[in-house]
This record gives sequence, structure tokens and C-alpha cells, in this order.
Amino acid sequence: MFDTASVYGNEVHIKNAFSVLLPKYGLEREDIFITTKLSPSDHGGGELTEKACQQSLDNLGVDYVDLYLIHFPGSAKIPADDKRNREMREMTWSKLTELYDDGRMNALGVSNFTIRHLKDLMKCNHGVVPAVNQVEWHPYYHQNSLYKYCKANDIVLQAYCSLGGTSASNTALLNDPVVVRTAKKLEATPAQILLVWALQQDIAIIPKSITPERIKENFSLNFKIPDEDMKALQQLGENNVKYAWDPSIIA
Repeated sequence: MFDTASVYGNEVHIKNAFSVLLPKYGLEREDIFITTKLSPSDHGGGELTEKACQQSLDNLGVDYVDLYLIHFPGSAKIPADDKRNREMREMTWSKLTELYDDGRMNALGVSNFTIRHLKDLMKCNHGVVPAVNQVEWHPYYHQNSLYKYCKANDIVLQAYCSLGGTSASNTALLNDPVVVRTAKKLEATPAQILLVWALQQDIAIIPKSITPERIKENFSLNFKIPDEDMKALQQLGENNVKYAWDPSIIA
């Protein structure tokens, strides 16, 4: 899976890589899964949202993406506590459902949405329930109420920041004594422990690495964390250490 976004600025780079690597390995567009996201600056529906979506498709060099997400519940054009954010989300989702029906994405979802934001969206009744909610999720920060709500509504939770932090310099979670102890016990790396911890909760993961050895490690997750160790890892979230942006401030 290739996780891209307008705000990441990586869509064109992905297209360039595809142009070389797909023919090299005999792969077709259907053999890969591409996710991209609508920038907060393109909320509001109508022509603005449609142009932004089409620009992402053009940047990626594809006719459709497999998953298209609203990157954040708030618009970049108005304050976080402005109640118009709710209206902007509804207009945005309405337009995206049209583009979904038009075949420009195989699935629609959201990112960084709280339960409140999800409930607002579900009330819109445009006929499409978000397939995915991509959120910050790791032992230091996990929201059980959001987990239960998404489960009840068949929304897949997809974790980012699975290893803690938004950059390689954030190593507190990887070096946490509970994580390290569990890794030694199971003869795994701390990163593998954190990824399996999420997978055992049926949470999708999108770990990133540019190191071949670590990429291989990220695929070697065929072990199970015992219940007592899962509980110990879960308890690390009591202090709610968050690394990325906070969607709860968005009206």
C-alpha cells in the first residue's frame, strides 16, 4: 500500500517511481493499493474539492485511487472552533460521494476524525459510510471509545505514528521499558512489538521505513503477544502522550 497525501507533497514522486518500477516487475495498476488525502485547504465541496481530487489523480498518474481520505476534520480557511467546520465537512463529503459514484476512488474515508466528527458525517446521509478512519494510535495514545464506535459502525481504524512520534528522533516509545522487556521476551524488536500490538486489535498499520532491513522486519509479524503483555502495553496510554495534531479542538 502507498500512503500519500496532497500535503505530503509526495504524489508526483510516487508517480515517477511507478513509471519505472511497475514495468520492471511486470505489475499493473490493479496490483497496487494507493491512498491519498484531501488537504484541509480544499474543504467546502463543489469545484474546489473536485479540482483538488483530480489534481491528486493527475499527480499520481492514475484514473482512480483505492482509498481517498479527508485528511483532517477542520478547514484551513477558518478557525478551529468555528462551527462552520461542520458545514464544510458535510459539503466536502457530499462532493466526494459524487466523485466516488463517478469512479474516481474505490473507497472513501477520513483521517483524524473524533466520534463527534464521525457522527456528524453519518447524519449527512449521503449513502456512503467512511470505510476507514486513519488516526494516531500507539500504546501511549489510544482511544477506546473511538475504537468501539468504529467497530460498531464497520469503520476500519488505521494507525499512523504506530512507533510513537512523527519523526525518527521520537524514540521514547521504542525505548520504553515495557516495550523493550516484551521484545526481549518474545525475541522480537521493539518496533515489531508495537506493530503486532495494533494488529492484534484488528487495527490496520502503515509503518514507514527507508531501510531494507527494517522493511523486512515490518513484514515479519507472525507471532502473538500474550494477554498479560498486551495489558501492560495498553496501560502505557494512561498519560495520553500525543505526538501529532489534535482534532478534538475542531468544531
